[in-house]
Amino acid sequence: MLSKIKSISLIGLEGNLIEIQVDISNGIPEFEIVGLPDTSVKEAKKRIESAIKNSGFEFPSKKILINLAPANIKKEGSCFDLPMAIGTLIAIGNIMQIDISMLEKTIFIGELSLDGKLNRINGALAMCMEARELGIKKVILPKSNANEVAIIDDLEIIPVSTIYETIKYLTNEIHIPTAICKKNKYKDDYKMDFSEVKGQELAKRALEITAAGGHNCLMIGSPGSGKTMLAKRLLTILPDLSLSEIMEITKIHSISGELKKDELICKRPFRAPHHTVPIATIVGGGKIPAPGEISLAHNGVLFFDELTEYNKYVLEALREPLEEKEITINRLSGNYKFPCNFMFVASMNPCPCGYYGDSEKKCKCTNLEIHRYLKKISGPLIDRLDILIEVKRPKIEKISSKTKSETSKEIKIRVERARKIQFDRYKNYGFYTNSELTTRLISDFCNLDDKGTNLLNNAFKKLKLSVRGYEKVLKVARTIADLDNSKNIKPNHIAEAIQYRSLDKFLNI
Repeated sequence: MLSKIKSISLIGLEGNLIEIQVDISNGIPEFEIVGLPDTSVKEAKKRIESAIKNSGFEFPSKKILINLAPANIKKEGSCFDLPMAIGTLIAIGNIMQIDISMLEKTIFIGELSLDGKLNRINGALAMCMEARELGIKKVILPKSNANEVAIIDDLEIIPVSTIYETIKYLTNEIHIPTAICKKNKYKDDYKMDFSEVKGQELAKRALEITAAGGHNCLMIGSPGSGKTMLAKRLLTILPDLSLSEIMEITKIHSISGELKKDELICKRPFRAPHHTVPIATIVGGGKIPAPGEISLAHNGVLFFDELTEYNKYVLEALREPLEEKEITINRLSGNYKFPCNFMFVASMNPCPCGYYGDSEKKCKCTNLEIHRYLKKISGPLIDRLDILIEVKRPKIEKISSKTKSETSKEIKIRVERARKIQFDRYKNYGFYTNSELTTRLISDFCNLDDKGTNLLNNAFKKLKLSVRGYEKVLKVARTIADLDNSKNIKPNHIAEAIQYRSLDKFLNI
């Protein structure tokens, strides 16, 4: 007897419907799975046999052939355990009273234990979102994945705990209520605040502009000047996540297996990988390609502390993702695409000893040592950074001052107002921040008067900016104008934006 069950396979974040065809015939007992399965799919034979027997059903001593169609797509992971087991039971004849037409718009995903229980799987949210796009109306999956995927509209989620429970549901012997999403409210419960940073008004202003326009930022300063402290507090002034952003972030973390709890991720990610990590950890990869740190930081912040300590190849690998906002990993089994629209924030010392230009301690480095140190950061990478800011050591008067600094909440109000202006301006163009402005659109949204044009042209010659650096100044000036609630970019906006590129010449010595 032949049975057909649907499931779904992921290549990166793209889904493909898989038809699981189970044929049982007389002959020498044999259990074979074909259709380009990987090792974990082949190992499902033992799990399926034990799970069916331990659930109280008979497992036939016959020839069992399972085909995963289409056969040209590689099948990876343990999510095919449940559909293969259900297809086998239907083919055997153990499930007689079942609506076959219902199965046409239903997919099954889940990993089996030997006792017939269903285990949590990675990537459930991504699978269900892709299934909805492919016209699926119902998903039957492990109960432990229910809250994660229940947020998806127009999709009936049926959570089950065992094979036995699944069969009882399919034969209408029991009723299983559809999973209902628990509305997660954004909780602004950060244990840090910008008001804790004493002094550093210029650096705070730079990070406010960074947050308002979604820009990339590099902070240069001596050890202990507060670079890391500032970077960690950037999250506290970023706008709250929208529902679509929450789903995008949770989808990526679901695939990577980083969802420790059965819930959505409602805060912007802040990823700070150590400088010793390999390139595959940063950009993604592996035998079965998984999202890297740049994708796990999607819609959030990727922070590199002590930028010059990172491997040269890791830093150069960031260049394309910073521009394209996505990464493609090529493998024999296919091309895996992951989004990576993150804000890149980095910090570094000005020299090997860390005290070049410091007002308190004298630098011990030679000019050659400083030159070699700064050359670890390539010109093309610097070009992709919108804001370069010097973070000076705060004076003791500032540190001991009782004057209250602006709180993150106060700064966040201005950031959200600027983001709203940008959203309204770019909503028909497929992006929402000034940092994503294309070369073609810069001339439409970054018009300057004669004074502003002359100011920028002079800076271009004096600072020896590249064309990309010239455009970065315009984008930052556009953000400053938005924070100022100004429709036009004024000369003072250009002047401030130029200030954040003044270190270009220093870094390219």
